[in-house]
Amino acid sequence: MAQPTNHITILGASGFIGSQLAERLRETGAEFLAPARGAEISGQHLGDVIYCVGLTSDFRTRPLDTVNAHVCELLQVLRDCDFDSLLYLSSTRLYNSHHGLAKEEDPISVAPLSPSDLYNISKLMGESLALSSGRKVRVARISNVYGGDFTSENFLSSIVGDAVTKGKIVLRTSPDSEKDYIGIDDVTEGLIKIASGGQHEIYNLASGVNVSNRALVEGLSRITGCEVEFLPDAARVSFPTNSIERLRAEFGFSPHSVLEDLEGLVNLYKSRLGNRDDQN
Repeated sequence: MAQPTNHITILGASGFIGSQLAERLRETGAEFLAPARGAEISGQHLGDVIYCVGLTSDFRTRPLDTVNAHVCELLQVLRDCDFDSLLYLSSTRLYNSHHGLAKEEDPISVAPLSPSDLYNISKLMGESLALSSGRKVRVARISNVYGGDFTSENFLSSIVGDAVTKGKIVLRTSPDSEKDYIGIDDVTEGLIKIASGGQHEIYNLASGVNVSNRALVEGLSRITGCEVEFLPDAARVSFPTNSIERLRAEFGFSPHSVLEDLEGLVNLYKSRLGNRDDQN
């Protein structure tokens, strides 16, 4: 019997990262599958699976769906499906309580009594389940992704949208709050490389540089002319810097800067949401 053709299967292709990954593979002419949610896949050879199923900003209001996506559906794939390898999409959010440079092998702590830690706990359970399954598995911990995700409620998407449509940004976190941002093109490139031949079990897929609220809104104000307001007593929210040395050493990974990409991001939002001046 002939060996099955090697290809990539995207699970969760209806989400932002999954859909952009499918588009990138389509552009390169690579062979891939993107089965619809609920499709029967246990009878197919899936090649290299990229597991993009998950919830993000709405996990607090959908705790059961969050665990189902991050753990239960993954269990079914690991148990019932035929694949060569599986790349599980996790998050650098896991390092929230970390101090210093966050590396893949560092221990991670969670607080089960904190509702906001449900996301981290479910992602860690997914990672642990996959890595303990005896199958060929890799994990990509992804930082805050930016791109044409126009319906996202994430921080950067919200302030770019407000700058474009309202002409004003109101921030509830302090100017020196900071986090890591990575562009969707860098994410899809990294995922394809890891899925096709990554030599390690866990990778931080991030820019490796934290960017402050102040730098972001100053850039947006310069580009759009929008007003900026920080609420009184706004809390400082800061995340550890993510080490990306593993990706750099293995693949020569060199991600873009969100500050250099801001103008292109604003133009992308203007083309979709419309310039506020055109709406007056």
